[in-house]
Amino acid sequence: MENIISIKGKVKFPITLDPGVWIFDDRKVDLNTYFDSIPTSKDELEDYKKAISAHWDREIMEGAVYPPTLKTEKKFEKEKVLTGTFGIPLKPFLKNAEIQEDAKVLVIETANDEIKLSFDKANELILGFSNEGKPLRDDGPIYVFYGNGSNRDNPIKAVKAFRID
Repeated sequence: MENIISIKGKVKFPITLDPGVWIFDDRKVDLNTYFDSIPTSKDELEDYKKAISAHWDREIMEGAVYPPTLKTEKKFEKEKVLTGTFGIPLKPFLKNAEIQEDAKVLVIETANDEIKLSFDKANELILGFSNEGKPLRDDGPIYVFYGNGSNRDNPIKAVKAFRID
């Protein structure tokens, strides 16, 4: 039970989080590259048009390239899971908890401290849950990274709960 993190306080639905299962979640991000390529564009339609255009241009210039086989994709994905460093955004969990309108801040409860953040900053948090393919056992179960990567080298550790006040 020491690996379970709760979202509690002024929420409609208190939530318990188990970082041990996030490795299978499609929302996970690679922390080795995430902060180097923080997305700046918010226009999804424009991003889609640019991606399609680039793909079309490449096919015209080089010819069609067939994707790798499903077997090689699965092998690569398994290797990445076993050796990767991953995190997951906190925002979807806060959305599912349905924060009450009179709530003012998110409080990160750690073993030694409490850190208060505005909801704007809280919605950008990334929860690190593995380092080089291994769970964060010693000072985990999760690390909290700010969305801009400013604490990338010194994340918030030993998180016990998230409290909405």
